[in-house]
Amino acid sequence: MHLCRGQFFGYGPHMDTNDLGKPHWLDLTVPNAEQVRDFYSAVCGWGTVPHPMGDYTDYSMTAADGQTVAGVCHARGDNAGYPAMWLPYVNVPSLAEALTAAEDKGGKVVVPMRDLGSGFTAVIQDPAGACMALWEAKEPPSDR
Repeated sequence: MHLCRGQFFGYGPHMDTNDLGKPHWLDLTVPNAEQVRDFYSAVCGWGTVPHPMGDYTDYSMTAADGQTVAGVCHARGDNAGYPAMWLPYVNVPSLAEALTAAEDKGGKVVVPMRDLGSGFTAVIQDPAGACMALWEAKEPPSDR
């Protein structure tokens, strides 16, 4: 499981069925995460939390209050093949159905469905060329 997304994505006590259809995470995947991490730290004032991934490190970016706001990750491992752009992740109840709908409406699947441990993700591109990631958790949300 890729920590930049996986640590923050899983359904838990903080998530319920009202979270379906909403953006839940923001991730940037790039060849040189350290350079981009430093760029956004300087521009946005974000702090960083390193997440060792074996032979490289990915980063959570934090606001001044310490709250995690995004991830800056290397285009390696689970993120290999992801476009170098900010990707919002939107919670969907069925990733397979969402991917079919995207293609039926003139979009395409840029990165096919992947199992990240606590759920499944894929990247789609809309007919205008914009990309977003979709997320389906393995554990369904509660109705709280």
